[in-house]
Amino acid sequence: MSVFEEVQHGFSMPLSEAMETQRAVRRLKQDPVDDETLLAILRLATKAPTGGNAQGWEFIAVRDPDVKHAIARLNRMSWSLARRMYAKKVNGDQKAARMLEAVQWQADHLEDSPVIIVACLHGRGFLTPMARSSFYGSIYPAVQNLLLAARSIGLGAALTTLPLWSQTLARRTLNLPRGITPVAVIPLGWPVRGGYGPNTRKPLEEVLHLDHYGNRVFLEA
Repeated sequence: MSVFEEVQHGFSMPLSEAMETQRAVRRLKQDPVDDETLLAILRLATKAPTGGNAQGWEFIAVRDPDVKHAIARLNRMSWSLARRMYAKKVNGDQKAARMLEAVQWQADHLEDSPVIIVACLHGRGFLTPMARSSFYGSIYPAVQNLLLAARSIGLGAALTTLPLWSQTLARRTLNLPRGITPVAVIPLGWPVRGGYGPNTRKPLEEVLHLDHYGNRVFLEA
């Protein structure tokens, strides 16, 4: 089992290296994640910017087996429907098939994760598109900080929203007051296998437009 003093040197990893090797690591060992490690990555998460510097976030670190089981049950209920949609997209694509297998593995073992982080925000942001953008924009930078911090020390992590398909059930599971909205779920644990490594993404030139959509001058150059 890794402890904080064995992995803390990872925080000195160059940021570009962490970004270029970040992956969704879904297959996690049941080995515990010590409090010092957990607090270190959450402290880095809270260094993220928020709208108006409101810092209206709350983080719930779930270790209780019963609560983890309830979150996993919500996840499986959602995944049972989502899986059919994703399965149609595989169509012989081996990379997509591997991703599907990993998400299925996570669904089957979510409650075995040593700790599950639920990122929450004060209030609700569902009135207008601008309000929604502002609302979620005040938590996802913190979630990305958390994911990059986890990656730097080799701690497996993956963002999912599947357990949050029912805000009512999620609030009931976590005993959340009405004014607190769960936004993201991040299981944490040491990877079953290597976990991280070079990631593959579309070439930037394929998704970059100049001044207006469709003007792909960088692709044509």
